Amino acid sequence: MTDLSVTYLGLRLKNPIIVGACNLSSRPDFFEKAEKAGAAAIVYKSLFEEQIQLERFQMEEDLELYNERNAEMVKLFPSLQHAGPEEHLNGLRKAKKSISIPLIASLNAVLEPTWVEYAREIENTGVDALELNFYAVPHDEDVQGMHIEKEQKRILEAVVKAVKIPVSVKLSPFYSNPLHVISEFDKAGAKGFVLFNRLFQPEIDIDTEKHISPWNLSSPEDHKLSLRYAGLLWGKIAADICASTGIYTGHDVVRMILAGAQCVQVVSTIYVNKLDHIGKMLAEMESWMEKHKYSSLDHFRGKLSAKSINDPFVYKRAQYIDLLLNSEEIFQKYPMR
Repeated sequence: MTDLSVTYLGLRLKNPIIVGACNLSSRPDFFEKAEKAGAAAIVYKSLFEEQIQLERFQMEEDLELYNERNAEMVKLFPSLQHAGPEEHLNGLRKAKKSISIPLIASLNAVLEPTWVEYAREIENTGVDALELNFYAVPHDEDVQGMHIEKEQKRILEAVVKAVKIPVSVKLSPFYSNPLHVISEFDKAGAKGFVLFNRLFQPEIDIDTEKHISPWNLSSPEDHKLSLRYAGLLWGKIAADICASTGIYTGHDVVRMILAGAQCVQVVSTIYVNKLDHIGKMLAEMESWMEKHKYSSLDHFRGKLSAKSINDPFVYKRAQYIDLLLNSEEIFQKYPMR
């Protein structure tokens, strides 16, 4: 009998498949369905700083309208100084009560005080862990990468100090050296890393000559970057590795665990194949494990990591060099027309 259970962020999960943060993971009817379908944990849709600030600005405008009226009007706005995005926080409370599997919150702020304040607010909802969504896209040539990394590390340290629940970091691959950044964040107290954040990219409609924001799902090919870094990181950091992006099948999950991931997050495959697909992924994993005579995930986790294999150059330049050296054979197989 195969054992698919894992430990992630100190939480015991029945299997390694976590539903990642998305629009689905904020709908009240989603959580019980996801648990029933086999999800081991769910990451609630991210709370963004823009939501927090917009609500505060709206509240200030509303108060301006009533500032000449009776002081009793303040009763319309109880706990003004701590109001914030209550709808999101209430959603977390309700979701937590509706399921028995772990619920992980996700926060994407900008200013350090906001990170800390809402990390505490989120912890008070009863969630099991907090995922910091470090969505940082360079847009100013005067800002050095080192400055961004130091600022994010400082924010991480402040949040870890402010809450008692485990904190993970979901980050993009767009650092000069993601391995160094992850190592520094590991020392700063992160208990896990989600590799990687799928960023929304702008597009231009040439007919209307306007910017558009297409919503593109990941493709199965996209998992290779996460696999590479999971393989490079395994055995080198104390935190857990959670692979994300382009994970569509149970065999993809197996690949990630062989590389060194503790677990995975899935979103696109849920949109494409619906929640019931999780059961199929788990069945594929069990079938593969039985075929290869593995009774638990620990028996093969990291088996093909850079630290475990005889030729770690497969994670570096060896494949590219092999491609160049064997280019004639490839061109014969795929002739240019």
